[in-house]
Amino acid sequence: MNLQRSVLAVARRCTFCAPAVTRSFATSFVRREAPKSGPNTPNEQAAALSGTPEKKIGPYKTLSEIRSADDLFGPGAAPGTVPTDLEQATGLERLEILGKMEGVDIFDMRPLDSSRKGTMEDPIMVRSAGDEQYAGCTGCPADSHIVQWLVMSRERPIERCPECGSVYKMEYIGPQDDHHGHHHGPEFEEPKTFADFIKPEYRYR
Repeated sequence: MNLQRSVLAVARRCTFCAPAVTRSFATSFVRREAPKSGPNTPNEQAAALSGTPEKKIGPYKTLSEIRSADDLFGPGAAPGTVPTDLEQATGLERLEILGKMEGVDIFDMRPLDSSRKGTMEDPIMVRSAGDEQYAGCTGCPADSHIVQWLVMSRERPIERCPECGSVYKMEYIGPQDDHHGHHHGPEFEEPKTFADFIKPEYRYR
C-alpha cells in the first residue's frame, strides 16, 4: 500500500513532455496546367456542361445580342426573392456587367501609357465618349509625382501636366451631333482665368 502511494506521488511530480514534432515534415509539389482550349464565357461553359452547342444562363440578352438601349433592361427577380445585380441592373450598369461576364472591358479602364512622356508632336491619347474628360498624370515612370488632374474637352483637347510637362490629347469617340443640347447654353458659366486671355497661337507652346 505504501509502495503504491509512493509510486503515485512520484508520478505526479514527474512531467512528461510530448515531442515537439510528432512526425517528419514532407514537401510535395502539385503541377497544374491551364486547359489549352475550352469554354471561357459563362454561356460557353454552360453549353459545354449540357452538351449543347449554345446555352443561355437565364432569360436575358447577352452582350452580342444588345442592339439598342431598349435591350438593357433586366428580367427582374421572381416574386418573393431578392434580385441580383444581373436581374435588376439597367442601362450602362447592365452593359458593364454583361461585358465583365464575357471578359470585355466596356469602359476601357486600363491605365494610361506611363512608359514615355507625351510631347506636342506625339501626345498620350485619352479616349473619351463625352464632351469633357478628366485624366490623372503621375509622371514618367509611373508614380514619379503625386496625381495631377487634367481636364480636356472637345474645345480644348490638349492639356499639359504642370508637374512633369507630359502632354495629353483627348480623342473623342462619341456621337458627332448631339441634338439634345444645341438650343441651350451651358448650365453654369465657366469662370474666366488668365488662360482664357492667351492668344490661341501661344496656348500650346
